[in-house]
Amino acid sequence: MRKKLRTFVIAWLAGTAAIGAQAQPDDGQWTMPAKDYASTRFSGLDQINRANVGRLKLSFTFSTGIVKGHEAAPLVVGSTMYVVTPFPNYVYALDLSQDGAPVKWKYDPKPAAAAQGVACCDVVNRGVFYDNGRIFLNTLDGYTIAIDAGSGKEIWRTKLGDINKGETVTMAPLVADGKVLVGSSGGEMGVRGWLAALDAGSGKVAWRAYSTGPDKEVLIGPSFHPFYAMDRGQDLGVKSWPAEAWKIGGGNPWGWISYDPQLKMIYYGTGNPGPWNPDQRPGDNKWTAGIFARDISTGQARWFYQFSPHDLFDHDAINEQILIDMKVNGRLRHVLMRAERNGFFYVMDRETGEVIAATPYGYINGYKGIDGKTGRLIPNPEKEPHQGKVVRGICPAAPGMKDWNPAAWSPRTKLVYIPHINLCMDVGAMQANYIAGTPYVGADVKMYAGPGGNRGVFTAWDPGARKAVWEIKEDLPLWSGALVTAGDVVFYGTMEGWFKAVDATNGKLLWQFKTGSGIIGQPISYRGPDGKQHIAVLSGVGGWAGAVVAGGLDPRDPTAALGFAAATQDLPGKTTGGGMLYDFVLP
Repeated sequence: MRKKLRTFVIAWLAGTAAIGAQAQPDDGQWTMPAKDYASTRFSGLDQINRANVGRLKLSFTFSTGIVKGHEAAPLVVGSTMYVVTPFPNYVYALDLSQDGAPVKWKYDPKPAAAAQGVACCDVVNRGVFYDNGRIFLNTLDGYTIAIDAGSGKEIWRTKLGDINKGETVTMAPLVADGKVLVGSSGGEMGVRGWLAALDAGSGKVAWRAYSTGPDKEVLIGPSFHPFYAMDRGQDLGVKSWPAEAWKIGGGNPWGWISYDPQLKMIYYGTGNPGPWNPDQRPGDNKWTAGIFARDISTGQARWFYQFSPHDLFDHDAINEQILIDMKVNGRLRHVLMRAERNGFFYVMDRETGEVIAATPYGYINGYKGIDGKTGRLIPNPEKEPHQGKVVRGICPAAPGMKDWNPAAWSPRTKLVYIPHINLCMDVGAMQANYIAGTPYVGADVKMYAGPGGNRGVFTAWDPGARKAVWEIKEDLPLWSGALVTAGDVVFYGTMEGWFKAVDATNGKLLWQFKTGSGIIGQPISYRGPDGKQHIAVLSGVGGWAGAVVAGGLDPRDPTAALGFAAATQDLPGKTTGGGMLYDFVLP
């Protein structure tokens, strides 16, 4: 069956075309974390290129004053840069038209301090969004806020989450078609996941779609047509769970949303089911660990595909989906591409949910492959966790082959640039008891380097040929996003604090700069008021991978940070906490 899928894919090596979003000249701004609705993270600016990137110099720096994990992308609108911090989620506006980019204004949302205690994996924030003169912000304690981009004055704020239940919000919002889209975090707290759409003008909730429960609450109706039979049926969000378990079942959409303006559809993934102990939740556990396509105006589901039915390893399906148009068997199709946590690189028809290709992009032994007929992931029985025993050597580990940190796509090279990890783990499953607002996990995990001993990998992936064109092995896990430019340069950061520029065609290191702390942020490219192309990134180690530093955890405890401390116990000796923006330009 897997051979049948492979044969189908080989026939479409006819080349690819970028989605319409990249057909327009780059205006030099960076108004959303993903650069565009297609989530390409591609900059059309080419002043900085392979020949001159080695001359990049520091333009200015800015300290956020917060020493936690900085995962956000800065934004640039006109001559203003916007920077959001981890908790307490300050927003700064920097004046790029002045030397040193002084602060124009600062906004303090004053989130509840108690939110820090229910945040699973550091108090991060993945970015703000600009639209129609406003900056849209999510706070850790579950509020979505609109701010006037010129003055920093609050326009409206809407409460979406309840920290007493363990609900937090760490994702960047996406604003499209007059809606502000926001998803919850809290799968490790037994939170029932949801995605909400707010009216961008007023902040009123337009619709909310849950990730578990009856169809009417998941917003599944007559327009729902999954491609595969495994995702068809009435009220599967209830029937695929033990009685009442769906109410605390996870599926939080805390990652990335893409939008197709022509189809008027949004695409986003749902997180892991709770608890981690799979014996406590027999069944497929719909609609967790999968991807939804929804109508943006009503929220009604169009299709769903479950990447990891009955998720065994905490493989949240919240990663970004890159939207492009690609020729398949000679016919142009609208597709989405995902470097999934379960270790497979997916190419899917974004109109129907059909899996066109699913190929490992790293070492996998937790699964045997994808059934080409049913679309179902095939688990490896030898690696399945069960209560009362320890299973060793599961690859990839709980963060997956790639966690939240986004890849980038170049319409010039036709390659996807994937910052990811190479970790395996030992798992001991146990009974988990649910208490609102407290951890609901049921597993002891210990992570460590995978085959080869390197913990990080940066891969240039050819989605047509279904193979890596080149790879860079990194010592520590990669937790930063990627940026690729029309100058054929790729930028990414390491947890030691190196900010690197490599040749997009062959991976050759062209330039690097040592920042003050490990980098887990998302680099951007923009044209400044000086007419020059700039590159900017936030430095500040943390997140799940860097919790041993940001949270001051004992690196001798291998189960700390849900097992990640074992994989990064040497991190405190390689970097320290920080919170600094670095901006670079050619002299």
